[in-house]
Amino acid sequence: MINPVRSAEYQVRSGARATPHSALRTQNCHGFTLLELIVVVSIVAILAGLFLSRIPYYQEQAEKTAMEQVVGALQSALVMRTGSLMVHGAANAKELNALANDNPMNWLQQKPGSYAGEFFDPTDRTVMPGHWMFDLKSHDLIYVLERSDYFTPGKDGRKWIRFHVQLQFELPAGVAASGPKELASSLFIPVEPYRWLD
Repeated sequence: MINPVRSAEYQVRSGARATPHSALRTQNCHGFTLLELIVVVSIVAILAGLFLSRIPYYQEQAEKTAMEQVVGALQSALVMRTGSLMVHGAANAKELNALANDNPMNWLQQKPGSYAGEFFDPTDRTVMPGHWMFDLKSHDLIYVLERSDYFTPGKDGRKWIRFHVQLQFELPAGVAASGPKELASSLFIPVEPYRWLD
């Protein structure tokens, strides 16, 4: 019967130099120690905690971005409306005032899903947070914030942002100071400044 040769005996018989660790190398490979496992679990828990604490910030940033996209679409629609009035020679005071008092959501081909409708003198609880509404009294378009941890409200202290149309007029070149003014710009802007994630 042939006896199996151990690795340490093979090294001695073959002339290879035996080291103290060569015989023990196969015996000490058992995987993670308890201490290593605790360290790895602790690192994963800390990273998960840091990530979870930033989720509300990123959700609020996404909400602000979605609101700004709607505002950008409304600004573009306003420019197209005023441009159309000017091209057709209808950019008179009556038509421009009607445009400034109109519900801006009517300018869009398709209203966003977060638009709740028109209300007379609404409060910030009239619609669900994260929705738009039009105030029939002030003719402002209002966005009610859903997440407002990083929002500084305006003078009224409410967690909403009110937008309105601002038309700017100026005298054409070479016209006397008492002459008729022309439309210089049309802006869809907040009624008062606000700070959100700045």
